[in-house]
Amino acid sequence: MSAFDNAKAFFVACETAKGWAGCKQYVAANSSFSAQSEPIAEMTTIEEYCEWMAAFGTVTAPGAYYDLNASSYDESTRTALFFGTYNAKHTGEGGPVPPTGKETHSHYVYSITMDENDQVQKMIKIWNAPWAMRELGWA
Repeated sequence: MSAFDNAKAFFVACETAKGWAGCKQYVAANSSFSAQSEPIAEMTTIEEYCEWMAAFGTVTAPGAYYDLNASSYDESTRTALFFGTYNAKHTGEGGPVPPTGKETHSHYVYSITMDENDQVQKMIKIWNAPWAMRELGWA
């Protein structure tokens, strides 16, 4: 598989709540995660983020799904971009308040840099978290 194929396989596994168990095969040792989004800003590892996504998509908002709007790969920087919309309804435990029954349709971008072995080396999530929080009734 190519670097872009592996990046996309990682993206799909993460977005379908497979957790670290379903994502780690695509991720290099010593990889990093960052985001300037309040609920996930303190996370530094891709493992932490994958586990957070799995809990959100199976406990807090079971049945959550994504729409992939666009994707691209820049061979010169070995970077894949995935622009999606995350669709979720807060019906389970795990949010900052009891289940609200409210929905979010939140846009986001993954920037995934691949290493020389075609594994995820660095991931940045670009996401307007306050928007999603308001839609879910959390703010």
